[in-house]
Amino acid sequence: MKRIETRAITVGNVQIGRQDKVIIQSMTNTRTKDVPATVEQIHKLEEAGCEIIRVAILDMEDAHAVSEIKKQIHIPLVCDIHFNPDLAIASIKAGTDKIRLNPGNIENEDKIKEIVNLCKERKVPIRIGINAGSLNKKYEHSEENMIASARDHLKILEELDFHDICLSFKSSDPLECIKAYRLASETFPYPLHLGVTEAGGVLNSAIKSSLALGNLLLDGIGDTIRISVSDDPVEEIKVAKKLLRACGIRKDVPNLISCPTCGRIQYDMLPITKQMEAYLENVNKDITVAIMGCPVNGPLEAKRADIGIAGGKDSAILFKKGEIVETIPQDKIMETLIHEIEKF
Repeated sequence: MKRIETRAITVGNVQIGRQDKVIIQSMTNTRTKDVPATVEQIHKLEEAGCEIIRVAILDMEDAHAVSEIKKQIHIPLVCDIHFNPDLAIASIKAGTDKIRLNPGNIENEDKIKEIVNLCKERKVPIRIGINAGSLNKKYEHSEENMIASARDHLKILEELDFHDICLSFKSSDPLECIKAYRLASETFPYPLHLGVTEAGGVLNSAIKSSLALGNLLLDGIGDTIRISVSDDPVEEIKVAKKLLRACGIRKDVPNLISCPTCGRIQYDMLPITKQMEAYLENVNKDITVAIMGCPVNGPLEAKRADIGIAGGKDSAILFKKGEIVETIPQDKIMETLIHEIEKF
């Protein structure tokens, strides 16, 4: 899907903006200074498909841990910093690939200049993150004022001739997110980091994020996304990948089709669907798998999938690229599906 063209920035070896690809991000919830725990979590996120990782920098111990963390991971690292410019300076010197910083909450202009000069020297971009929950007190709460606040922050950087910038406009209200990001897309040339903040647990976050980010992504808006989930951050990656697949932006994510079941079902389909859903989490292929339960919609949906089964009494018909292959007894369905997916 074609994206609205924005300026490109480079975070480590990953480009954000001016491309049709949308980069998936997450954030650790470990203490950054606890290097083994932080690295372990990042490795799990890497394996799940995270392409950029962010860590919180609360003190100098966190900032100094950045260099050691960087040695042990394989994706670019972003440092999240507020208020204290010295933490930003230390994080940049420690090797961060990007910083999340609002220059408007740092009053010392000399420190801002030092941060910007270091970022220029080391090619470290800055994300300005506007959150509805922490909007500057001089502004009343509105999407237009989120844009105005971003202008304030941008002016500081642009006057220092710094343009390696990414912007975000997050809210816990998905409708507010849609309005704010649409305004931002019309207003600024910079790449946009999409997200619904404080979105809740996995189910609530998936619904709110799909509503907001799905609309924006289909508009061509958004260059990178983070799905905020109050849970293991690996869940954020799962939702992000499925959302990008549903929007037609990513192809290396399996698509599972399964019926909701009803009284017509003749075999025990639900355990097979749950097992297949778990199995496909670790499969990186452009493949559609259908697990269907009755003769109404089952045969055609299974036929349209790359690999599909249509259930019968204690068994299922296996389809492959639209052709009937064989009838499988129930206790062989999962084994057969995995075999066919691995061959695909």
